[in-house]
Amino acid sequence: MNTTLVLVQVLNGLQLGVLLFLIAAGLTLVFGVMDFVNLAHGVQYMLGAYLAVTFHAATGSFVAALVLGLAAALAIGLLIEFAVLRHFYGRDHLDQVIATFAIIIVVNQGVKLLWGGAPLTMPMPEALSGSVRLMEGLLYPVWRLAIIACGLAVALGLYGLVSHTRTGMRVRAGAANAEMAAALGINIRRLFSIVFGFGSMLAGFAGIMVAPIFSVEPGMGDTVLVLALVVIVIGGIGSIRGALLGALLVGLVDALGRSFLVDLLRLAIGPSPARTIGPAIGSMLIYLVMALVLTFRPSGLFPARGR
Repeated sequence: MNTTLVLVQVLNGLQLGVLLFLIAAGLTLVFGVMDFVNLAHGVQYMLGAYLAVTFHAATGSFVAALVLGLAAALAIGLLIEFAVLRHFYGRDHLDQVIATFAIIIVVNQGVKLLWGGAPLTMPMPEALSGSVRLMEGLLYPVWRLAIIACGLAVALGLYGLVSHTRTGMRVRAGAANAEMAAALGINIRRLFSIVFGFGSMLAGFAGIMVAPIFSVEPGMGDTVLVLALVVIVIGGIGSIRGALLGALLVGLVDALGRSFLVDLLRLAIGPSPARTIGPAIGSMLIYLVMALVLTFRPSGLFPARGR
């Protein structure tokens, strides 16, 4: 275990964390404000990646692909909310789960029909390609640093939006007590649409940012949805601060655990058993963290006020 490897894995954990935050931020607000179980949030991440690939192929510009992809992700999110989800507001959570699971199946099959089942790739911006020297012996891809910077910038902007604007005040009121907010004159239906559309756009933004480094393929949103749900449980439903800190915690625990748990176990149980059980424990480490949080803080580390 050396310093360079530790720093690389810390940066990898931060990158994973900010991507999970972009997905979990919208999802936690949908849960907190709308009390709606939306399992289809991961398909917005997938659609963001596919839209970026398509718009980049049409325009040859990453900036154009980013802008058009965000606009399309917002429009698709609003369309899904208007056409399907609003009919399930106030319904039993099981109904919501079934409806959003159906959306997952339909969108995944639709993606295969439109783009095929083969993985797609997208070139990263030329200005942000290559690596940068952070210290002696440590080169790190510029694009991955850009993902970290963009994710943290979005987190800061989202915090300002939710904490210091009138719309944010309504969102916080809805997350704390939607019925009371409605009684005070807030248009909850419009608030739901804003929250869902904005959350879809954030998930699409995460998909756009990973398109140059990951394969774009059907079902790619399913895994990140599970991780985003873990983030929400750890951070607290309805809390942007909880989503950010929970996402960073999950990203760091996952990256560092998978890389160094075997070495740590060797000190306690010997090399052979460590190589056998270390990878298995490392892959489920974030779920153990979630179990600990549920045991001692069932509402999460930083739940929204009123929860």
